[in-house]
Amino acid sequence: MKRSINCNFINTAVHETTKALEHGHASGKKQAEGLWKDEGLALKPCWDKPVLEESDEPQGYVTFSLTNGPEYHVSQISDAVVVARYLRAILVLPDIRGSKPGDKRNFEDVYDFEKFISSLDGVVKVVKSQPAKLSARNLAVVKVPNRVSDEYIAENIEPVFRSKGNIRLATYFPSVNMKKKKEKSKSDSIGCLAMFGTLEPQTEVREVVDSLVNRLRTLSRKSNGQFVAVDLRLDILEKKGCHKNSGSKSCYGPHDIAQFLRKIGYDKDTTVYVTESRWDSSLDNLKEFFPKTYTKESIMPMDKKDKFLGSETSEYEKVIDFYICSESDVFVPAISGLFYANVAGKRIASGKTQILVPASIPGSTASSGDFTSHYVSKKNHFAYSCFC
Repeated sequence: MKRSINCNFINTAVHETTKALEHGHASGKKQAEGLWKDEGLALKPCWDKPVLEESDEPQGYVTFSLTNGPEYHVSQISDAVVVARYLRAILVLPDIRGSKPGDKRNFEDVYDFEKFISSLDGVVKVVKSQPAKLSARNLAVVKVPNRVSDEYIAENIEPVFRSKGNIRLATYFPSVNMKKKKEKSKSDSIGCLAMFGTLEPQTEVREVVDSLVNRLRTLSRKSNGQFVAVDLRLDILEKKGCHKNSGSKSCYGPHDIAQFLRKIGYDKDTTVYVTESRWDSSLDNLKEFFPKTYTKESIMPMDKKDKFLGSETSEYEKVIDFYICSESDVFVPAISGLFYANVAGKRIASGKTQILVPASIPGSTASSGDFTSHYVSKKNHFAYSCFC
């Protein structure tokens, strides 16, 4: 069945951008400037790795699951490590749960288990599985707000932990806030390490990501191997719609993105990767302007499709998208949210700061620099607290 996305291209207050548009036509020279920004140097971690004292014998267990995709996993890992460290508890390696009932994977099916354990060595004790004596019945479930503070742990989590001895965390997201805090806290170093230094795809997933990135670079000969990745998930667009009650824009459809990329100067030879696994007729609007538009299915090696594009492999698909968007030369978040925020964090850390946020363009052309993500232009992403 064909699907269509009706997202009229209007102004937005959801995506914060650094727009300084002047009406009229920009010169061709200005339009071309900055389309393929030179990759900067990867930033160096500036957090101190705290080490547990010998006297800090772990007391009790903290368990949790990774849910909703890699953009959530990054934050869930960070919060769990911060909580376990504060409580001097043993952290149980999480499982990964999909959106469908019974859709459960082991951590090592998707992520590098050895990397995770070694990165937290001396910081938090991690065990691969919880003791047999622990069960859902004797685990107190505690809700944890994303980017949990020491004060919240002391007031709301520690009393339960001391009383019950073991807890299960359920992270919730009251808002998508990855902005840098005004004042640093004691747990910031732990949060930085957990968010940026623990998660990597396991070997086979990493190889698939690398093969797709290399394929996209091969297809981008006319732009020196550079390509644009667009987070354009049609199922999300259909569920949330493109307008909020105020009439402001919260997402952009394929036609919107085509207009945006064209007006800021990308030509028809530009290679565009979209975070869709298979082709959908609504993507034809984008392909009309940019013939070299690809999904995972169109560029993935045949021998990998059954495992990584099967009907039961949505977690793999999400992880592949997350890392391709983190490693592309340009990232365009058509949808505001945590995917955009956490991809931006990884890109900032690696020096890939060409993140262009869509918005309305009143004239026929504009400079790409006018749409640089506020996370980069204002250096207000949490990543800037973690890297020097």
